Amino acid sequence: MKRFRRHGQESQRERIKQELYGFNKTVEHGFPHQPSALGFSPGLQLLAIGTRSGAIKLYGGPGVEFMGLHDENAAVTQVHFLPHQVELVTLLDDNSLHMWTLRAHHGVSELLEIGRFTLTGPPGAPPSVTRVTAVLAHSSGDLLLLGTEGGHVFIVKVPGFRELEERNISLEKVTNSVPEEYGGRRSLEHVESLQENPVNPRQVLIGYGRGLMVIWDLDSQSAVKHIPATQQLESVWWTEDGGHVLSSHSDGSYCRWKVAGDDPQSEQEKSEVPYGHFPCKAISKIIQLPTEQGPPFLFLSGGMPRASYGDRHCISVIHSKTHVALDFTSRIIDFFVIRDGPDHTGEPSALVVLVEEELVVIDLQTEGWPVIQTPYLVPLHCSAITCSHHVSAIPLKLWERVLSAGTLQNTHYSKKPWPMTGGQNLAPDPPQRDLLLTGHEDGTVRFWDASGVCLYPMYKLSTAGVFLTDSDPNDNLNQGTEGEWPPFRKVGCFDPYSDDPRLGIQKIHLCKYSGYLTVAGTAGQILVLELNDEAAEQTVEATVADLLQGQEGFRWKGHTRLEVREEPVTFPPGFQPFALVQCQPPAVVTALTLHSEWKLVTFGTSHGFGLYDYQQKNNVLVRCTLNPSDQLAMEGPLSRVKSIKKSLRQSFRRIRRSRVSLRKHHVNNAAKLQQANARLEAELAEMELAPVQRKIEPRSPDDSFTGLVRTLYFADTFLSDSSHNTPSLWAGTNGGSVFAYQLRLPPVERRGEDPVTAHPAKEIQLMHRAPVVGILVLDGHGSPLPEPLEVAHDLARSPDMQGSHSLLVISEEQFKVFTLPKVSSKMKLKLTAIDGSRVRRVGVAWFGSTRTDDYGESGLTVLTNQGDLHVVSLPGVKLQVQYPCIRREDVSGIASCVFTKHGQGFYLISPSEFERFSLSARCVVEPRSLVEVSSETPSTTQPRALPDGASVEPVLQEIQKSLEVDQTVLCRDSFVCVCYRTFLENGTSALAGGNVLSN
Repeated sequence: MKRFRRHGQESQRERIKQELYGFNKTVEHGFPHQPSALGFSPGLQLLAIGTRSGAIKLYGGPGVEFMGLHDENAAVTQVHFLPHQVELVTLLDDNSLHMWTLRAHHGVSELLEIGRFTLTGPPGAPPSVTRVTAVLAHSSGDLLLLGTEGGHVFIVKVPGFRELEERNISLEKVTNSVPEEYGGRRSLEHVESLQENPVNPRQVLIGYGRGLMVIWDLDSQSAVKHIPATQQLESVWWTEDGGHVLSSHSDGSYCRWKVAGDDPQSEQEKSEVPYGHFPCKAISKIIQLPTEQGPPFLFLSGGMPRASYGDRHCISVIHSKTHVALDFTSRIIDFFVIRDGPDHTGEPSALVVLVEEELVVIDLQTEGWPVIQTPYLVPLHCSAITCSHHVSAIPLKLWERVLSAGTLQNTHYSKKPWPMTGGQNLAPDPPQRDLLLTGHEDGTVRFWDASGVCLYPMYKLSTAGVFLTDSDPNDNLNQGTEGEWPPFRKVGCFDPYSDDPRLGIQKIHLCKYSGYLTVAGTAGQILVLELNDEAAEQTVEATVADLLQGQEGFRWKGHTRLEVREEPVTFPPGFQPFALVQCQPPAVVTALTLHSEWKLVTFGTSHGFGLYDYQQKNNVLVRCTLNPSDQLAMEGPLSRVKSIKKSLRQSFRRIRRSRVSLRKHHVNNAAKLQQANARLEAELAEMELAPVQRKIEPRSPDDSFTGLVRTLYFADTFLSDSSHNTPSLWAGTNGGSVFAYQLRLPPVERRGEDPVTAHPAKEIQLMHRAPVVGILVLDGHGSPLPEPLEVAHDLARSPDMQGSHSLLVISEEQFKVFTLPKVSSKMKLKLTAIDGSRVRRVGVAWFGSTRTDDYGESGLTVLTNQGDLHVVSLPGVKLQVQYPCIRREDVSGIASCVFTKHGQGFYLISPSEFERFSLSARCVVEPRSLVEVSSETPSTTQPRALPDGASVEPVLQEIQKSLEVDQTVLCRDSFVCVCYRTFLENGTSALAGGNVLSN
């Protein structure tokens, strides 16, 4: 009977777990790492970006996002949307072509790969014959023209990827059509460009690398005109009226050719080198678009004078008398122009430029051509991210004030709405307002709206103004000098260079109820800031916290302290600093916590920790945690890298000497060699170059960095006896020590005059000396104590102060619960003993049930050095679920992880992208979008499903017979639809040869 009851309880618990927990990687925020290709569909209003890692990402209106990943680990080199359809084609650098579609499923669209294809040449032909260099998606929607390195043009029917061999344009056909006088029919080289005649879709222009351009008639399969350019060709543009062709070349020139009329040879009307008489770089792309009144817009990529400005990344925009060289922050990948009108053939409205590190959109209809702020694809890494901090459920008043301060910073942006509007965002409105704060190497803190799918920039705080640095605050990088040639204008916000690396932000803590913010940096600086809606001029006075406390024998070898400005500084509306603490030695701040109700901030470094009263602006407590073996803590970060390398070198030298010695004495003693190897492995393992599985073993007190402070925590709990609760401060170190201090706060009416005092109360030394990464006090009900001011704002119930409190100490290796105030061990969970993992990140989260809004549980969210996520129950400290999340080799990804209060998290998958994940079954933020073809689109170009009542099996059998395969390895939904459409339109021959394959 007991067994049945226990089995029933276990089943019920499993059901509750399913209602509470569930792992999903939901959305990627930020800018794609290493973009390599750009595409745009004017009809769908969708932007596509391909990356070097084989990812393909689609973006429409804000919140409309899709992502796909090629199976091949190859870079995407080109992306082309098929006109009037929801399909697109990608070309990879392994020469494979891939067909993707947006298929509606359960009311939302999904990006699916539905076919792949590789050109095959005749037997024995060199690879260059079929290596694709240019792709044209024909306006008919069912043809792809593929130009190759060998000079051939292959014509392929889509979506079935069926090569139309009888219509291919061979190099021989073209060569025979070129007059003898054109260089004695010299090699034409590869196909550089393919362009369709805007007024006659049966004509295409083939541009060859050597310079020759040929207009080919697809119906008569013959050349109707040739353009005898002699310079190396870079790009071609056919004007909208069909009368002229523009070509750009490797010498920085562009030419205008007249192609209207019956003359088989075109005449050059104009040749120009925009940037002077000195050698210039190639113009890699040229576009000319008409306007309703006045001259056309001309866009040129590159063409800068080689010697003077060869390192600039520029797009020149020329319209009437206005000529601007837009100077971008990184290498240009590609660009396109968005046009007005229902058919997108009106006035040019926006220039969209993809560069290596950001996406820039220029408003072409507002005077001065300002930049339009991007609602997504924002370069998070405009200065390298150094830390993150997430705050859930922001009160509306604070949200509006931060947003207002951010709006004042964005006056230089265009007022025009975002020009890409494709798709419908069907995601529900976020249930709450969430902030993600990122600290950066240049001393800035950026505030992001992390409530929904788009990570939207709200406000930027700079701390550099408090200190003396090499930068001039009056520098204006956006404007070129008047009369300068070329007429440069800086655009883009990517700026990886920091004036002073000591400014880097390492820790952030925001109190959402009071509006107080504290940030700490690389040189031991801790700033306390408050939100002010008006600009203010003030001097920030520094308080020094001497963490060495007169310890002898220690000499700091790292960087110096930042110098504080003595004169008053004008701070704009937003967060303004009013208090500053500078640690001595000026080491990196490793822990930071703010208690806005008590007006206290606590901070820790590798030397100790301090407590600062920011109301009275004085130190309450300074405690040194160094022990005599912590000499390494006295070296700066650069010295530490050198010492690691030195240790490695010494280890390898020892092992080499051991082996040489063994050979010299002809001692064939395998045991000694084994010992030497084991010694090396042990040293490497201690340095944690790779995660290793091991038992929990005591660590030596002589280990370096034992005094480094890993965690700090404020709690109102029972320290001296079980009947009187008092404010307290807890600190945990790398050496497994926990220090507790009892705080005495004066009454509210005397808070500004009487001092706050701190008295040592408890000290715990964990037996195994594992680093303490988290401290938590649980109330009488076993619930975590609420945040400061949370109860005062009626957003949490008061903690239970009747029952006994518990102290949870989280080390890298185990979770241990102690009773309070006696501090006797109550229970523990040994994580390392289970699978050799070490805790790297820990947070407290509330997991709501998907079945009912009334039920939920608190738990610890844990990330290990293996990249695994765990949820540990509270107060029982039992492992609930475990999911693999991050590759264990991705050390920076693991180090960057930040948890939210509702079971979500973020970590960096590249320097410019956050991956968002959820451990909660209820709280999931993910894109839900629908993309449909416009109703004006001919139905024959739309992918369609099987007719009602039609059976899939006969179609599958027909396809199987056509492909002559023994078994059907076909996707039974999207792929069958595409195959069925091809089958209906072209018969079984369209499917022959295995050209249609499914993912």
